[in-house]
Amino acid sequence: MEAKRSPLASDLPSSKEVAGPSPASPRPERRDADEFDLPVQRIRAGHYSDRYFVRAREILEAEGRDPVVTMQFFQKRDAVLAGTDEALAILRRCLSHGFDWKHLEVRALREGDRLEPREPALEITGPYRAFGHLETLLVGVLGRCTGVASRTREVVEAAGGKPVLFFPARHDHWAVQPGDGWAARVGGATAVSTDAQASSWGGEGVGTIPHALIAAFGGDTVAATQAFARHLPDDVRVTALVDFDNDSVGTSLAVARALGPRLHGVRLDTAETMVDRALLEKMGDEDPRGVNPTLVRSVRDALDHAGFGHVRILCSGGFDAAKVRRFEEARVPVDGYGVGSSLLRGGFNFTADVVLLEGRPAAKAGRRHRPNPRLTPVH
Repeated sequence: MEAKRSPLASDLPSSKEVAGPSPASPRPERRDADEFDLPVQRIRAGHYSDRYFVRAREILEAEGRDPVVTMQFFQKRDAVLAGTDEALAILRRCLSHGFDWKHLEVRALREGDRLEPREPALEITGPYRAFGHLETLLVGVLGRCTGVASRTREVVEAAGGKPVLFFPARHDHWAVQPGDGWAARVGGATAVSTDAQASSWGGEGVGTIPHALIAAFGGDTVAATQAFARHLPDDVRVTALVDFDNDSVGTSLAVARALGPRLHGVRLDTAETMVDRALLEKMGDEDPRGVNPTLVRSVRDALDHAGFGHVRILCSGGFDAAKVRRFEEARVPVDGYGVGSSLLRGGFNFTADVVLLEGRPAAKAGRRHRPNPRLTPVH
């Protein structure tokens, strides 16, 4: 079977730039295990493992049994694989005392590979006591990262090459940001919103202007945007958030007139329960709430008519792959999408099975060893 490589972007924009995806190029090497700053002693001791895996290790040791098993890791959906490098780092650094990497034979797919339902993404052969306590962590890493990468890829493909900004940091615990940011990069996101999310490749978060800054300027979007532009370098692309007064057309024009060529773009973020003022006389068959095609077209037409054709439009608020696809099919004049919580929803849960014992079939009923020629040895 031919490998289905889905390459990573070679680079992402810094906080000074929001541009389209970089030319795709495959990552030549796996990430070094030391990049992950693992709490090795706690993992090795079983602090993060389901307790029954730790007890299984203790029982085998007490019984004097040291079986060599083959364990395969898979999930049940079409997916974009991510998290393999972190899983391998856990294996390299956190095996039980008395064991090291040379006791294992490990084969794995690569970050960004397309993954079919039930296709093994990782295969480990070695003494069960060496790595059995790591199952909880390995399936967790693979499941979380593959889920973020797969959902991001769905949005990226729906957007048809337009920038997709990864904005879900506020919807989950801060500690997951580095892994989520990497998975978003695997999925093809153009940029992430926090430095922590960009830390795995030495990047920075990007962003526009928050509602809170506008509120701190008394609700004056123009004043807040002007301050933003004054205090940041000239090469920072200024994008104004224009829904604070629920008048996206009027605010977009006001900011464009005040900043002229310094304004790179506007971001529409109308709440899904609100109807923008620009649509009060245009409501028809289309749901007028939130960011919708008619609102985007109204802003685009107003900017173009006033001579601000250079100002780009970024949309956020309730976007997922399906909504992005609807906008693209309708040729709505959007220049980029900011996507948040939808990228964290939906399960891509991994399962791990012992499928061979001393080289002989040993899987539970309904499971079996699945040879996968796409797996490559990890040295």
